[in-house]
Amino acid sequence: MFVVIFGRPGCPFCVFAQELAGRLESAGAIEGFRYVDMHAEGLTKADLEKTIGKPVHTVPQIFIDQAHIGGYSEFEQHVREHGLLEAVSVR
Repeated sequence: MFVVIFGRPGCPFCVFAQELAGRLESAGAIEGFRYVDMHAEGLTKADLEKTIGKPVHTVPQIFIDQAHIGGYSEFEQHVREHGLLEAVSVR
């Protein structure tokens, strides 16, 4: 499982998502992750909307194996539902 996180500087939930992905990676629960700084890459929420196919109001926006999961809350829920909490404690 590979995680891609689209976020912006100064976003606390983007930081939480990176921290959770980092802990999952360290525990071997995921293959890895990539954080995409939308500001640095020149990406907008409208750009993500084209990929996701629905309005984007918040960041982070998280993909697992190229499937859109949602934001941090959905990412944390996905981790819980797939039993990955055994490998890492969630914030």
